[in-house]
Amino acid sequence: MIKPEPRVRIDFWFDFASTYSYLTAMRIEEAAEAAGIAVAWRPFLLGPIFAALGWKTSPFNIYIAKGRYMWRDMERLTRERGLPLMQPDPFPQTSLLAARTALAVRAFDESKLPAFCRAVFAAEFAEGRDISDPETLAPLIRQMDLETEAVLAAAASPDIKMALRRETDQAQGIGIFGAPTLVTEYGELFWGDDRLEQALSWAPRGTRSQVPDTQAGHDDTII
Repeated sequence: MIKPEPRVRIDFWFDFASTYSYLTAMRIEEAAEAAGIAVAWRPFLLGPIFAALGWKTSPFNIYIAKGRYMWRDMERLTRERGLPLMQPDPFPQTSLLAARTALAVRAFDESKLPAFCRAVFAAEFAEGRDISDPETLAPLIRQMDLETEAVLAAAASPDIKMALRRETDQAQGIGIFGAPTLVTEYGELFWGDDRLEQALSWAPRGTRSQVPDTQAGHDDTII
């Protein structure tokens, strides 16, 4: 029997607290399937990356006008796509437990990770629920036909805690500064939900081009 050729893969890096990651999570599987691209779901934490920039919260909170624009943008986009939207309080949500739980779900059954992640995003941004509360996550785990207590126990284990730290360190190491970020197998980075189609188009292409670093020696903050 002839084995099928492995599909080109794209890494979908996201933080559960990210509004635009919600938009991408709800459409990436269908879009990638149409393009013949496999998706690797990569939860990580933006907090340590923001902290390295001197930020103690989301830039959408730091820059009030930017935050006001973002929520109006989310209203327009979710309306166009038929998605519900409710602003969680507080924003951003603490996504540590959700990210650890997602990695625990992946350890139990990787095939259920996309559905679990979409359920978490929906609980947060469609229903305004607190994703740092195990009571929010428990029914979502049960929906995946997984043992709730076992998954939550794994999420609190040293192995999963270290796995999330490694994921976040890797994200920072490859230059990720926001979410969602899509990374091709050749190292091309695409930031934002509005770059999904471009990322899928680039995914099968070859080695990343090397652009001269015109900002060498500068310490400009990206916002």
